[in-house]
Amino acid sequence: MSTSTPSTASGSSDSPLAHHLNTLFAPLDFNQELSQRILTHMSHKEAVQGHNARFSFMGRRVLHSYLLLFLHSSTASPPSLDYEDVASRALNTYILGEFVAPQWALGDVIRWTPARPVEDKGLTSLKGIGLYKVHGTVVEAVMGGVFHQFGGSVAHRLFHTRLLPHILLPGRSEGLHDSFHEDALATCEKMGGANGPLVLS
Repeated sequence: MSTSTPSTASGSSDSPLAHHLNTLFAPLDFNQELSQRILTHMSHKEAVQGHNARFSFMGRRVLHSYLLLFLHSSTASPPSLDYEDVASRALNTYILGEFVAPQWALGDVIRWTPARPVEDKGLTSLKGIGLYKVHGTVVEAVMGGVFHQFGGSVAHRLFHTRLLPHILLPGRSEGLHDSFHEDALATCEKMGGANGPLVLS
């Protein structure tokens, strides 16, 4: 878990922060300024230079919109389901932090400062210091940053290929409701699978 990734010159796409996002979401080109804002939590000492609160706010709404569009278009939707409840359980910030952030290796690059020291890496300790919450807000900020910088089409493809498959948690009340898993995987495959193109030529 990184809490003090060093700053590098603005505009350098070779910085560790930009390199991580550019590698993860190739061929998107995140510059240093954008990467630093996305990956910096307001608790970090350098947050005065920019943090991810605005992108996280935007990303939450982007995620909510895309998920509701998917739910309404799904043929598997039971009529008795409350879509808002389904969306709330699927896109809970803690769920994003626990299940999506590790798939994106965000813990290697997130800049934040825990409210108290990390005594161990057990589940209780990690929840206690707010790690999943912080990591979840960064997942939201990634979505907000992508939507802002690269547009809705790219963000939509990222949602279906790089995010939604990671919150399919069979048999659990958290994550996407089980009845939608088949359609979610089918949509991902239609877009080229987990490594499908984010930008269509």
